[in-house]
Amino acid sequence: MAKALSDIITDPHVYLENLFSKIESIGLNVDDCFLDHICYRVATDDEYQTKKVELLDHGILLIESMVNGRMISTYKLNVALHFNNRIIDVLELPAPKPGASYSSGLEHVEFVTKEPLKNIVARYPALKFETFGIDKEINADITLKFEGQCIRFHNQTLEDVIAAEKLL
Repeated sequence: MAKALSDIITDPHVYLENLFSKIESIGLNVDDCFLDHICYRVATDDEYQTKKVELLDHGILLIESMVNGRMISTYKLNVALHFNNRIIDVLELPAPKPGASYSSGLEHVEFVTKEPLKNIVARYPALKFETFGIDKEINADITLKFEGQCIRFHNQTLEDVIAAEKLL
């Protein structure tokens, strides 16, 4: 019998409640942003291989590809996660980067916005956005890290990026 998704990635609702509480506490408004996907990090390559197989019981593997020196698997969930008025149906599972240390667990969410990323950075000057990916030609992003969690903003959904990647 297959494990429940919450047994594989821990309870996403607890994670999301905590994350959105932090987002609200720093004054960041994400109401107009689409919550594109959620990411579960693993500590080891063995754990990556195990989770990769377990997640096949809960979704379709859209792609497994090399990104920044490690493999990342992306799944379209069979049953979407529902959180408040949001529906999340994509889950990202990156293998650990060589030489990096990670704790296993839900680590970040990514939002899609129609607004230029530079406008978000300018609107929140007190927040320390990482902007090294803001000018990337494919899937530009900005990142905000706080208290062991992370949120990213993009202008394209991960599924759209994957579809374009498959055409190359």
